[in-house]
Amino acid sequence: MYTGTAVEKRAEVEVTQQEPKRGGLRYRPAVDILESSEEFRVMADVPGANPKSIDINFEKGVLTIHAKVEPRHSEETGHLLREYGVGDYYRAFTVSENIDPRRISADYADGVLTLHLQKSEEVQPRKIEVREN
Repeated sequence: MYTGTAVEKRAEVEVTQQEPKRGGLRYRPAVDILESSEEFRVMADVPGANPKSIDINFEKGVLTIHAKVEPRHSEETGHLLREYGVGDYYRAFTVSENIDPRRISADYADGVLTLHLQKSEEVQPRKIEVREN
């Protein structure tokens, strides 16, 4: 659960507030971070985003998600009531050195972006074989 602080540490992934200062509506997507012995899985809610307009970058230990969302209506539409805002999504994470950046992958389905951050083989648990002499 996000506590409102600038940094929240969950396992090996730090959730940071590094939102750029540009115009337009920008939302911070809610995320779930799950850990298994092989990977961290980050699940971000980005409803309305087109998978082709989602930019995911990893540079200098920071993983960023920027999902662009097109307006649902033209500027000329006369709204009688507007309760739902539309805008882009942005989120940044400081990622541990224990993640293999070459093996980061992403899937998108039903408004949820799932990032798979594979752990380096050096930090994954392994079974040690006992040899008989």
